[in-house]
Amino acid sequence: MPYVDIDAPGSNQLFIGNEAIARGILEAGVGFASAYPGTPSSEILGSLAEIAQRRNLYVEWSVNEKVAIEAATAASFAGIRSLAAMKMNGLNVVIDFLSTIVLSGIGKKGLVLMVGDDPSAHSSSNESDSRPVAKWLDIPLVEPGDFQEAKDMLPYLYQISEEFGTLCILRSVTRIAHARGNVRLGKIPDIEHKARFDQFYDPAAPMPTPIMCLPSAFRHMFQHMRLERIKERFETSPLNKYVGPEKPELLIITAGSGWLYSQDAVNALKAEERIGILKLGTLWPLPEKLVRNYLNSTDKVIFIEEIDPFIENAVMEFAASFSPENRHNIFYGKHTRHLNAFGELTPDAVIKAITSVLDIKYVPRDAEYIKKIESVPANYVVDRLLTFCPGCPHRASFWAIKNTLAMDGRNGFVTGDIGCYTMALGPAGFFQTRTHQCMGAGAGLANGFGQLHRFGFDQPVISVVGDSTFYHSIIPALINGVHNHADFILVILDNGATAMTGFQPHPGTELTAMGEPAAPISMETICRAIGARVEVCDPFDLKSTTEILLDFLQQKRGVRVAIMRRSCELVRQKKEKKPYKMKIDPEKCLGEDCGCNRLCTRIFRCPGLVWDTIASKTRIDEVICNECGVCADICPERAITKEAVA
Repeated sequence: MPYVDIDAPGSNQLFIGNEAIARGILEAGVGFASAYPGTPSSEILGSLAEIAQRRNLYVEWSVNEKVAIEAATAASFAGIRSLAAMKMNGLNVVIDFLSTIVLSGIGKKGLVLMVGDDPSAHSSSNESDSRPVAKWLDIPLVEPGDFQEAKDMLPYLYQISEEFGTLCILRSVTRIAHARGNVRLGKIPDIEHKARFDQFYDPAAPMPTPIMCLPSAFRHMFQHMRLERIKERFETSPLNKYVGPEKPELLIITAGSGWLYSQDAVNALKAEERIGILKLGTLWPLPEKLVRNYLNSTDKVIFIEEIDPFIENAVMEFAASFSPENRHNIFYGKHTRHLNAFGELTPDAVIKAITSVLDIKYVPRDAEYIKKIESVPANYVVDRLLTFCPGCPHRASFWAIKNTLAMDGRNGFVTGDIGCYTMALGPAGFFQTRTHQCMGAGAGLANGFGQLHRFGFDQPVISVVGDSTFYHSIIPALINGVHNHADFILVILDNGATAMTGFQPHPGTELTAMGEPAAPISMETICRAIGARVEVCDPFDLKSTTEILLDFLQQKRGVRVAIMRRSCELVRQKKEKKPYKMKIDPEKCLGEDCGCNRLCTRIFRCPGLVWDTIASKTRIDEVICNECGVCADICPERAITKEAVA
């Protein structure tokens, strides 16, 4: 695939949505881009980082989302178009800053916040909808309905941002971000960015008003004045479009991925002459005149959008103000249960909703096909549980934690966090973690549990976090724990990368997003400086790791930190050869007759170990085994052996 800065204006390129957004950032003349990695938004900054040096673009993986938007805002203040990208969970982290920057106004150049929502929570702890934040904080919001718009919205949004002096939000969703489609390229402007921070004035104010010179109450008034002017601009925005008959029997009002699903549904039902589709690209402020015009063309309206009924509620609130002599529509959507207010949309879900409203009979496949499908046994497709990669150090870490807590015997437990190790809720991590909320919450919860000894609480508490999460949000909780004499163990799973989202660097690594050398910030030095007891261990050394944890459990008060350091296997195997040659002795592996009750394949569950149903023994899958050697240490019969590779 070509780089996003390919010099081919007018050509069509096959981009995923995030690459199209990255291309739009370049075509908009942005000079500063920052982010914290979070699926489904990660590829935006990753695509820009690859070409940053030759495009005189500054790109940064920030320590967290709040720092990312603050850094981007500084660039705006200094006259550089800037952007911060994050997933919807990150939006929660930045709300405090957003609530003030929308009142103070931005700098001389545009500022855009790109948020990637994850309907159905494919790679997230929740599926929260970002759009209500825009309404709540009075921030202009747009959303692309296809890959071309994902690119084209950026230059338009920067014009709005600069003309009206406000931060703007671009919202995308997983199926736009990660699907692929044709994108017609424009020209990347040749801009020599010059940064200078001077006094500047709010274009929304009725008189020349220096930024931050008036109390916030006045600034809130200015923001509402700003939104009214933006609403007028949105009424004629090319980002809104309509297809269908002049007076449709049913009007679909949709946005984002719903635009593609609605077109598919109408085409499948062959209802192009009965159904009209109004696709909104500008979601907030709502272009009320435009919407009212199409509401007057029909009686029935259905809203097709993912997650919350954001457009649905906004339009219904607006329609409630119509005078009695106006046409009053019948509205369908999430409030009528024609669509769910959770999970992602599908063409089938949209078809079902439309056929219910219009009382259309629709059979997607003929009876013979359906009969064949129903005849397929329920167990024909094998269930595959989520698991760690072969050779993943997290599996060894949780094995050591599991055994240590069992040996301690006080019913200790683990508070979890967000990352690959979230899978420790299930069999991949031996069901060890009990809590999973947001980044950093595991250590925050451990602070609370660690103060309950005065109420008779005597269960050991271990908080498990990743290395990137440590820098993102754990340090305040660690300081709190040490200062207040909380009793818990913090385990940092240091695999040397932000592994879950694509191995982006973080402050503990030796490179920046742009590939420049960086001095790693030592997490053990930070922890010791705060006042915690710290031990560093290799999780593949199960004996030593278990001994350290047992020793920690003997200490009755205070915060102890175990840094379990071993590179992510997907990173290590690119640089090093396999460390061992693994073998299974068929004479020692007794299968079902072994006293271990198939510990290796039933409990340890590394994908590199396979139960051979014919031989009734365990065998090594040489295709995927990374030969880390840990299984040799967990086999009680020593049937699995490892031989160091010279």
